Amino acid sequence: SQDPGRACCNDGENELLSLLKAWQVPAEDASLPLIQSAEDLKEILCTAAAFLQGLQELEAGNFPTALSLLQKAAGGFCSKRVLAQIYTCLGCCAQRMGKPQTALQHLKRALQVDFQCLPALSHVAAVYHELGETDAELQALTLLYKALGKNPPAGTSSSPYFLIRTELLVHTPILASLLRHHHLSEVKYLLAQRCLQDGRVADAVEHYLDFLALLQEGLQQQVPLDAGSALPRIPEVFLEVASALEQAGRHQDAITVCEEVISRTTDLIPRMLRVEERLEQPECLSPGTGLADGLLSQKKESLCCLAWRAAGYLHQGWAWATLGESKEAITQFSRECLEDAVTRSMCFSMPESLLPEVEVLQKIRLLSLIGRGAQFLEQGRHKEALLDFQHGLQISPDDLAGASYLVQALWKLNRKQEAAAHWQKFSQSPPGEDGQQKGQGRPIPLYLVSCLKQAMFPHSESLARSIQDYLRTTSRDISS
Repeated sequence: SQDPGRACCNDGENELLSLLKAWQVPAEDASLPLIQSAEDLKEILCTAAAFLQGLQELEAGNFPTALSLLQKAAGGFCSKRVLAQIYTCLGCCAQRMGKPQTALQHLKRALQVDFQCLPALSHVAAVYHELGETDAELQALTLLYKALGKNPPAGTSSSPYFLIRTELLVHTPILASLLRHHHLSEVKYLLAQRCLQDGRVADAVEHYLDFLALLQEGLQQQVPLDAGSALPRIPEVFLEVASALEQAGRHQDAITVCEEVISRTTDLIPRMLRVEERLEQPECLSPGTGLADGLLSQKKESLCCLAWRAAGYLHQGWAWATLGESKEAITQFSRECLEDAVTRSMCFSMPESLLPEVEVLQKIRLLSLIGRGAQFLEQGRHKEALLDFQHGLQISPDDLAGASYLVQALWKLNRKQEAAAHWQKFSQSPPGEDGQQKGQGRPIPLYLVSCLKQAMFPHSESLARSIQDYLRTTSRDISS
């Protein structure tokens, strides 16, 4: 049910629009030197009122009403620049209504009216991303990047100059948000990110290196720091760069990039980090107080730095492993296999705000244990490998890769009955969600996706055949 106060407000706003439309403009004396005619003023006020009310309804989530009001505004009296803004808002409204094709029609209309309405182009890319049309999304982002690179002047009104204009009457936070201009670095990052997500590794590397070049040109000018920015934290971008370089076969370059992350974050990590939430807290530290929030923020930042450094070691481990340098790979994996400073402290219930960072750390530790264990297997150090896989399954009992490696280690140690029992257990379990890429419903960071792929067990079919043959042989021996 609609809030009565809100309904009253709507009635008042609609009444205002009705009154403006019903206003009978008196005849004007042609001899008077008017700056702006009353008829033009009426049309501008009607357009501004419809635009403002449409934005208010859009912000409130009343999308059909917002759509109707914005359509009225689009039929009103305004400059091409404002008309393009109205069509952009119509596109955003249609997208939120779950009508992406209608949204695209409105956004393309905005660009036809004013080709310098670059926010419309960024929304086009977002709609294509929602539709899963990667080629079209990348094309839109490329056009946006080129347009931003030309530094076009601010859109000017192509209508006659008026003292009172629609753009002077419509200023709201939601409009500023919808018409937010992306920075050049943001668009370049989005190009790199989308290419990496879509497996276009060569293009991703090129875009990421271009992005790093933009950073070199001037961090303050090139990197937006506002909450609406598409950019993640810079260490995460560097780790994504390392991931792209690894997938492109440029392992030494990936190692170098990770070293930069490690060196920059190491000094920011405290020697001991306690992340538990005490069962009894003094009143001054209760949640919601400034001091408690400040401490949580500090711990969250420390956990982020710890995760970034750990991910750097993880990527270096896989890079050295791919290069055939097992000793160096084991060293890097061992550095990342977190000291007990963090896990030992998780003895009580944890503040929910810290869970995402801790889950990422646990995933990184699991992947490092699998990586080091796999190297031990290659060196014939089967007992050490088994210990790593057992520790990994303590972190994530349902991890398919860890369970498969555990079975292989038991098999190589000639503990075939145990191996077969474990294999039967995990082969009957339902498969994990998309290669275990999600924890508690949260997507894993992009910079870890390639590590998940590298940690996948490569000998599933041959191991399964060996165990099935063993089980058949054992069954025959028992029955005979």
